[in-house]
Amino acid sequence: MKRADENAYRDYVRARLEPLRRSAFLLCRDWDAVDDVVAVTIGKVYRHWDRAQRADNLDAYVHGILTHTWLDERRRLWRRREDPVEHLPEAATHDAEPGDGHLLALLATLPPRRRACVVLRFYCDLSVSQTADILGVSEGTVKSQTARALATLRLLATADQEQE
Repeated sequence: MKRADENAYRDYVRARLEPLRRSAFLLCRDWDAVDDVVAVTIGKVYRHWDRAQRADNLDAYVHGILTHTWLDERRRLWRRREDPVEHLPEAATHDAEPGDGHLLALLATLPPRRRACVVLRFYCDLSVSQTADILGVSEGTVKSQTARALATLRLLATADQEQE
């Protein structure tokens, strides 16, 4: 990037940073997430500053990047797995280990192919295509079997919690 372009970029970001943060807050409703989304957005704008400057409406272009960045963040798996709680526990907790009896009991209720899909996908951290290759089935089958297995596990885990 040329020095003049870099100066134009810096001037734009200085002038628009707070409005971008406010827009991001309306999307995220979480100031920690806002800072992440805005940081990624201004990084993307920097990488594509030549294209951004040629846009008919620079602010609209940047807000489009902001919105897509927020949507991408929402799709991230770690965001979906987060379970906010009102009070933090005194001792650290950990995810279930393979020897966790309750988890093993829940997995045991699944038909073999569904259980295999869950274990390969989530415990072994394999992709859909890798799991399909291992099981000798199509990727669509892996996706549907995994979705059905997770739905069953959620139902069983919810029922177990209600009984406690």
